[in-house]
Amino acid sequence: MNTEQQSTVRAIVRELDGDSALVEVEQGGCGRCHEKGGCGGQQLTQMFCSGPRHYRVANDVGARVGDQVTVAVAAGSLRKSANLAYILPLTATIAGAVLGMPLGGDPGAMIGAVAGLVMAFLYVRRQAARRVDDPAFHPHIVSHSS
Repeated sequence: MNTEQQSTVRAIVRELDGDSALVEVEQGGCGRCHEKGGCGGQQLTQMFCSGPRHYRVANDVGARVGDQVTVAVAAGSLRKSANLAYILPLTATIAGAVLGMPLGGDPGAMIGAVAGLVMAFLYVRRQAARRVDDPAFHPHIVSHSS
């Protein structure tokens, strides 16, 4: 994968587990929140997480515990995943409520909202299952230094 088409972040390896590593990232996200194509995830993670974050990533370069590493994920995959996990369910819930309102007032809106959320959940699960084997959606270590 071309490094120019990846978002990267610096981290420290804390544990090794087979072909993967548990890394600690001081900043959340890729740090490109204000650039074109940035997803704004860093601001979101700062609201909910105050300490360092730990992630399991592919360790194809043989990094060891304590190494400083650069972790990469395909550019755009963070935004696509965030949209799939957050925007789609919210939009489907609101659309379901709007469509259900004329059919049954407030109870129809509640049923429509739940139906929209359930449909979005099922769609997100199906998409996530498809992406399990897609390396573009998996973070991996691209370089390390002791």
